[in-house]
Amino acid sequence: MDLTAVEDELRRIPEVRAARIVADEKGDPVEVHIVATTGKNPKQLVRDVQSVAIAAGGVDFDHRIVSVVQLEEDDADAVTQTSPANGNDNGDGYVDLREGANRVAMDSVLVSKADRLATATVTLRRGEESVVGTAHGTVASTARWRIVAEAALAALRLLEPEAANIFIEMAGVHRFGPERSIGVVTLLLVIPPNEEVLAGAAPVRGGGDEDAIVRAVLDATNRRLARLRRS
Repeated sequence: MDLTAVEDELRRIPEVRAARIVADEKGDPVEVHIVATTGKNPKQLVRDVQSVAIAAGGVDFDHRIVSVVQLEEDDADAVTQTSPANGNDNGDGYVDLREGANRVAMDSVLVSKADRLATATVTLRRGEESVVGTAHGTVASTARWRIVAEAALAALRLLEPEAANIFIEMAGVHRFGPERSIGVVTLLLVIPPNEEVLAGAAPVRGGGDEDAIVRAVLDATNRRLARLRRS
């Protein structure tokens, strides 16, 4: 079973910008991660993924193992770049896809470790204003990604009061082949009685996994918070 070839075929689906299949020790697929545009209903996109996998490699995915993150067209296209091809790189690794937009950007991210505990410190800025957020957790890699996201959100709440209603659901880094990795987060915006899922993704570049997680948090929140400010 050539899962790499199946991944290549999945990327040929028009809406798909990145695809990665995770297999167990036996080589059987256990997770399928898709980054796509918003051009198609997620359920239909999952069915397309299943159909292409069967046709391309005889692999029958259970729909429950297929995870889809949908981004707006420009952002999804940016995910497929290893370096900025569109928009303005402001020098800190965060690409502002809207020229002249006054958006929150990242200054720095640091994870320090002591024994089995880790502390993430994230500095964000908007214009001349700079804020720092921190979070604590274990040194496990998956936990580290989450505390970086928590620290980014803590800093964001100092700049954006509306971010007090946002909570981390998941944060992780997914490997797409030998040369490409993507930081992905899902957040919950809770405005009782409603909950809204926000998703963000950012390619891993020179700043490493933690840098990508912070940029994914900003990707998930910048547009939504801007709409909340205007409402």
